[in-house]
Amino acid sequence: MLSHLSINNFAIVKSLQLELFKGMTTITGETGAGKSIAIDALNLCLGGRADCNMVRPGEDKTDITAAFILDNNLNAKRWLEDNELLESGECIIRRIITNEGRSRAFINGNPVPLSQLKALGQTLINIHGQHAHHLLMKPEHQLTLLDQYAGHQQLIQVTKKSYSDWRQLQNQLKTLKANSQENLAQKQLLEYQVKELDEVALGETEFEELEQQHKVLSSSGQIAMTCQQTINELYEGEDVNAMALLHSVSHSLVELADLDPSLSHLSSLISEAMIQLEEVNSELRHYADSIDVDPAHIAEVEERFSKVMTTARKHHVRPEDLYQYHQEIKAQIEALDCSDEKFEQLENEVTEKYQIFLMAAEKLSKSRHRYAKELNKLISHSMHELSMEKAQFCIDIVSNEKHSAPLGIDQISFLVSTNPGQPLQALAKVASGGELSRISLAIQVITAQKVQTPSLIFDEVDVGISGPTASVVGKMLRQLGESTQVLCVTHLPQVAGCGHQQLFVAKQTKAGKTETQIHQLSEQQRIDELARLLGGSTITDSTKANAKELLIAA
Repeated sequence: MLSHLSINNFAIVKSLQLELFKGMTTITGETGAGKSIAIDALNLCLGGRADCNMVRPGEDKTDITAAFILDNNLNAKRWLEDNELLESGECIIRRIITNEGRSRAFINGNPVPLSQLKALGQTLINIHGQHAHHLLMKPEHQLTLLDQYAGHQQLIQVTKKSYSDWRQLQNQLKTLKANSQENLAQKQLLEYQVKELDEVALGETEFEELEQQHKVLSSSGQIAMTCQQTINELYEGEDVNAMALLHSVSHSLVELADLDPSLSHLSSLISEAMIQLEEVNSELRHYADSIDVDPAHIAEVEERFSKVMTTARKHHVRPEDLYQYHQEIKAQIEALDCSDEKFEQLENEVTEKYQIFLMAAEKLSKSRHRYAKELNKLISHSMHELSMEKAQFCIDIVSNEKHSAPLGIDQISFLVSTNPGQPLQALAKVASGGELSRISLAIQVITAQKVQTPSLIFDEVDVGISGPTASVVGKMLRQLGESTQVLCVTHLPQVAGCGHQQLFVAKQTKAGKTETQIHQLSEQQRIDELARLLGGSTITDSTKANAKELLIAA
């Protein structure tokens, strides 16, 4: 519950410190005094829209602090724990607005973004404004009220998640369909390219081998001639050759070794060189004999090499990369073939996910129908208490797959019949403003009983209500205050008298500056204030007695 509110330099408030308590607290004051100013400040503190005009003229900033006791507020505690902001059984929220329009927010002394302030605020306070009946005209707000009363948040989360999963796959399917024509054209082009490459059918290492073979065959004549020339110089030259020279050197070294044995090892070295020369000669002969100078074979290799080179140029790749390019194109075609399978698989998955969503949405619908029946009775009864004895309230729920949305398949409409024989019709068609105010109040009071926030604020929701009906409204709100904290801004003495405590708002002008003050009334001050609300400018003993009766009756 809200335990303390500190307001500094907000609008016409200089400095204000409010201690708040359990039960029902009513706030009254003269017209124009700013009875709702504390509510406006609290709303700003909880993440409401800021404006530099909110800063009191002549000051540099507005500073608002709200303290909450979290004893029974499990939702707020859980949120604070999840965001690592829980420090004790109390939560302190602070908002600062500068006259330049800059805003800073704090939770338990920690700076936080405005989004976190708003999220936490929803677990702490539920504000019902004087224009709430305008919101009630909107189907989405009607749905929110029903869901809040039903409290089936888990069903809503499951429905939202299943809807998101279905829509995500459905979007993927749409994208796949949009690309299918483009994929078909791409596949046809790739298949044409693969057909050309299949005709060449180049092996993985074939080009390197073909290139070497082409190089050798194209130079076979020169190679054969060079081989023969080398063999002659090594072994077969008639005038001179390397082998004959080595034989001569060998004989000379033998003669030297006879004269000086220390040179005997040189002869061995020459013998080894002669053996190596014989091996070179043998390999060269074998290589020269193996050279294929068959014109038909040369032409075949030349044609194959030329075809590979031409194909590589046509596909804008290096010939040594042609094999890899061929494999990549075949892989692309295979992937496009798989996309057809994926398309069918995705269609099946979309259908499956939609069925899961429908199952979740139908469970949510059943829960809504169940709680709608309960609300119909409670709100109708509440309307009867508010001097609409023959009125009927009905929540119309139309469930249709065509209405598929994150919150299910339901369309909600609040219907009302205010007179016997009158058909149920949408709230928007209710003619009387007074009736609309009472219907709105009945709905707010009943739904507020199930909203899981420990503090409820009613900001002049009793506009358009008077007489005996006002007494009923006061008792309704007081009964609500027995189980939760209720703050009610009102101009009705019948409602103000039902509060467990009462605050009075006054406006004063000092040194040419206007300032709003709020203070708690004693029992006698409450009687005087109720008498003022009853009698206006003329307060008699009878008026005071009537005011005392209102206070005692509460």
